[in-house]
Amino acid sequence: MTDLSDVAARKVITPTHRYRNNDKAVGVGNAFWDRSEQEGVAGIVAELDNGVLRTADGHEFVNFTCCSYLDLDSHTDVIEGAVTALRRFGVLDHCIPRSRVQIPALLELESSLGELWGGDVITAISAGVASAGLLPLIASGHLGNGVRPVMAFDKNCHVSMAGAKPSCADETEVLTAPHHDVDYLEDLCRQYERVCYVVDGADSLGGYAPVQELAVLQDKYGMLVYYDDSHSVSAYGERGMGYIRAHNPIRDERTITVATLNKAFGTSGAAIVLDGYGKHAHRVIERFAGALCYSQPMNTAAVGASLASAEIHRGPELIALQDRLNTNIALFDSLISTEQAGTSYPIRVVPMPDDAVIDAGRTVYEAGFYVSPVFFPIVARGTAGLRVMLRAGQTEAQIRRLGEVLVEVGAPAAEVSP
Repeated sequence: MTDLSDVAARKVITPTHRYRNNDKAVGVGNAFWDRSEQEGVAGIVAELDNGVLRTADGHEFVNFTCCSYLDLDSHTDVIEGAVTALRRFGVLDHCIPRSRVQIPALLELESSLGELWGGDVITAISAGVASAGLLPLIASGHLGNGVRPVMAFDKNCHVSMAGAKPSCADETEVLTAPHHDVDYLEDLCRQYERVCYVVDGADSLGGYAPVQELAVLQDKYGMLVYYDDSHSVSAYGERGMGYIRAHNPIRDERTITVATLNKAFGTSGAAIVLDGYGKHAHRVIERFAGALCYSQPMNTAAVGASLASAEIHRGPELIALQDRLNTNIALFDSLISTEQAGTSYPIRVVPMPDDAVIDAGRTVYEAGFYVSPVFFPIVARGTAGLRVMLRAGQTEAQIRRLGEVLVEVGAPAAEVSP
């Protein structure tokens, strides 16, 4: 039997909460998540049939919270590409670190993506895995110019990047930068020999990074910028290069861009796009970047699907899909007023009071559409809303009807509707 007589004398751990606070996030956020599940707007299970989702009890709805902005995830060429690769290479997941032995599948994909977007590409199983592996190497100076930079994480950067703060803090100083505050960053550049700014190229709740202003700091001070451009790759730019590569003139070792292939690209995995980094840096990434070194690269089906999607990106179909997406974005903006209206960004956040957002989401779902309620800690307290994601495959009738339902639950209508 365990002796508990000395429990009072044992040490009690007091967390520092320097870089994360699970007590706050879980304590406050779980109340919203629990109620979302109770009200049927989270934890939904449904089968997809020709663009419409159907639950086991027969409820049908159109998903307006899906990141496959060009609907390439269901493209016949992409699906066939996955099957073809499996048959060609004869294995689903060659389970060994690629630094030791690899089949040519990943090399073919990286060559294809590198040519497509005009850079050197290293693949990863996800953008989150890529960031968890790369950011500590930047913090230690092993990616960059050898100097340990102060790591300035944007206040609103995605959790897949912010989660690396504790690991980076074991290598260098870590700070939280006000959202898109270029003046703050310039002050840091004047104080420190080297600065790395970690930021979303396209935010998951709408908006782009101030790429041109950041490029000035990169040019003037040598600041390194680490972008996650997952939400704009494929949906934006020539050959789907994304917002960052379309607008950033700094294409050398001062810019690193990571992007998932799971969203508009329509497949699975992630791409790390590098410029100006030689073979030595590539080997450091393959050998020391956390889970990038483990025996879990992109599987063969994902590689084959990605090769097929890359070919679509080289042809006129991509332009047609981007045009359809932009048309749908403009149509939604003509119906509902949001802070993101007028931009090419495919995400819109319809503002709602914290205490009404889940009920509003349920009403929209009952009307045949899914839009996800977002609340703290996904967004700051007091800024809850319904997140709407536009896609190329959505019809005009679906978007107009969704607009009507959103107005019925309290969304602000656009001033002028056609």
